[in-house]
Amino acid sequence: MLVLLPPSEGKASSGRGAPLKPESLSLPGLAQARAAVLAELVDLCAGDEEKAREVLGLSEGLRGEVAKNTELRTAGARPAGEVYTGVLYDALGLASLDAAAKRRAARSLLVFSGLWGAVRVTDRIPSYRCSMGVKLPGLGALGTHWRGPMAEVLPEAAGSGLVLDLRSAAYAAAWKPKGELAGRTATVRVLHAPTRKVVSHFNKATKGRIVRSLLTAGIAPAGPGELVEALRDLGYEVEAAPPGKAGQAWAVDVLVTEVH
Repeated sequence: MLVLLPPSEGKASSGRGAPLKPESLSLPGLAQARAAVLAELVDLCAGDEEKAREVLGLSEGLRGEVAKNTELRTAGARPAGEVYTGVLYDALGLASLDAAAKRRAARSLLVFSGLWGAVRVTDRIPSYRCSMGVKLPGLGALGTHWRGPMAEVLPEAAGSGLVLDLRSAAYAAAWKPKGELAGRTATVRVLHAPTRKVVSHFNKATKGRIVRSLLTAGIAPAGPGELVEALRDLGYEVEAAPPGKAGQAWAVDVLVTEVH
């Protein structure tokens, strides 16, 4: 099973340890594309601060994020699973998983990123600010920049099992499973049951709990149908149906009434 996660906008501060070692990151086929984004992002933020803030879509209160980006090559790095914070990651609670569940997380979780493309939760990275929706002056839209490299690398990373896609739309644009792989991909939405609408907090918290439930129970469904059965066994209310034609992902809706 491969679980595709969005990052979080908010991130923990960089660690005090060794700085980034790009060659140590998972998915080495993304190395060249990563180097290109890193180089332009650092140069952008080391130049005109106002331009950098505009390009990155940062408010006045987040001005300090520009300076932080200038130090990406020298700042201390820590596991991505510690860097990413926020509602989804709080609900996932990687740090409190038992040893076996942590090993499953290291194997199966892949976090998408405007800067890194995608990383494992064990990859050591510095804190940064660069969303997938950013359009850099040189490289252009990052979602477009990543499509080619992702198409080369991710099918192999997906292996032969389920792909559980929990990404937001901006990050889903960077890679879309195709062909046979799409048929074993489940794209999950979390809906407020009374209104059948996506509500951000419901969505993020429930996705984090879903991943935690699967990791804790040691469940690795082979395909979308098994995922639906597993989620129902775990107590989730699920609506799903196979895709109408080949080459499409399953759409799986998890219904919730309240966040707890």
